[in-house]
Amino acid sequence: MLRTAMALVLLLAPAVTAPAAALIPGAAESPAPAAAPEPQIASTAEAGSDERIAARITDIFSQLPSLSQIRVSVSEGVVTLTGSAADSEAIERAETIASRVDGVVTVENDLERDVSVDSNLGALGNLSDRFDGFVAMLPLIGAAAAVALVIGLIGYLIAGIGSLWRRIAPNSFLAELIATAIRFVFVVGGLVIALDMIGAGALLGAVLGGAGLVGVALGFAMRETIENYVASLMLSLRQPFRANDHVVIDDLEGRVIRLTSRATILMTMDGNHLRIPNSTVFKAVILNYTRNPQRRFEFELGIDAADDAGEARRLGVEVLSHLSFVLGDPPPFAAVEQVGDSNIVIRFFAWIDQQKTDFLKARSEAIPAVKDALEEAGFALPEPIYRLRFDAGTPLPIGSAQITEASEPRRTTGPGRKKIPLAKDAAEQSRADVAPDHDVEQMVDAERSSATTDQDLLDSSRPVE
Repeated sequence: MLRTAMALVLLLAPAVTAPAAALIPGAAESPAPAAAPEPQIASTAEAGSDERIAARITDIFSQLPSLSQIRVSVSEGVVTLTGSAADSEAIERAETIASRVDGVVTVENDLERDVSVDSNLGALGNLSDRFDGFVAMLPLIGAAAAVALVIGLIGYLIAGIGSLWRRIAPNSFLAELIATAIRFVFVVGGLVIALDMIGAGALLGAVLGGAGLVGVALGFAMRETIENYVASLMLSLRQPFRANDHVVIDDLEGRVIRLTSRATILMTMDGNHLRIPNSTVFKAVILNYTRNPQRRFEFELGIDAADDAGEARRLGVEVLSHLSFVLGDPPPFAAVEQVGDSNIVIRFFAWIDQQKTDFLKARSEAIPAVKDALEEAGFALPEPIYRLRFDAGTPLPIGSAQITEASEPRRTTGPGRKKIPLAKDAAEQSRADVAPDHDVEQMVDAERSSATTDQDLLDSSRPVE
């Protein structure tokens, strides 16, 4: 009975321990394989083992011409290599071979490189063998070069289909970029295939690795050039202005002549060429006066502090509304800007059509028209007033000064007020020519129509952003 019970316990033990192991994380995992133990050095050497090891290593070295001059001695399993070898590679190879022989405890490498002329003349034979191998590979190299040339030629033919890429790309600049990328891919692909055909995979990896490092270095060195190139691409896609648009780029003003792959060329309002790098244009604030023909001008006038500011505003607006070049919609208006020590500053606003009226001419005509109307109506346009203070008991520096009564200031109210003229009469006094000048526009048109080597990226068929 006792033996039967013990047998049942042994049979049930794996079934009972298995669920417990499953409940414990990592318990069911097999242990990591242990590292192979280092071979133990025998406490005693077998009789004749040193001679056997020395003979075995000597026989191996005798079969290798580069190691045939090495002398081998063994004592208690320690191998000592003496003599000379042709190069450092042969020295390392001899030590590796000796250490692999059974029974060797360690290797004492006392080999020296043979630098004699006679022993190193064998390199000429290797050079001759390599030259013969190169001559034998010439047909294969020619075939590989032909394959690379054909693949590159196919890429150039595909990239040369300009009409196709211009139809796909939104502008000529992007079409040229696509064609250049196709040529580059096919040329590089042909070189890769050619190098693989002649078995120069290691050379290919070295070339690609070197090209990557050179590319990174050139990227840092030509960062501004690359940035300008990318900005040119983005501007050609966005089309921020048209040719002959009157723009202000940051603080640079002029009319657009053309957009090239490197710069935006303007003609300033005094007729000079202005070339702005596209990287600057892309990041700049662009003000375009041509997009909206309506433009507002403004100016300030000051009246005496005692005058009626509301009446002055009404009269000035009425004068502006009767000027032929001022638009009625939006209508002109005026606002009190500030009240100073001796005057009230009023700012007048009016709109014009830039296609029919020159901005500077219109403003130059509106200012005197409003000023004259205010003065004729009795409004004073005072000059700055300075107050002088003299301490008591201090004699005046002017011995015979004549003091006269100050004239009464003009008022717009009371019995001394002048009759306000009709604003229409005041406006009719200004009949100067305010038509816009087209001199700069004509110079831009002449510049664009002349033959030029720069490619214009402005496309009138695409919308302006």
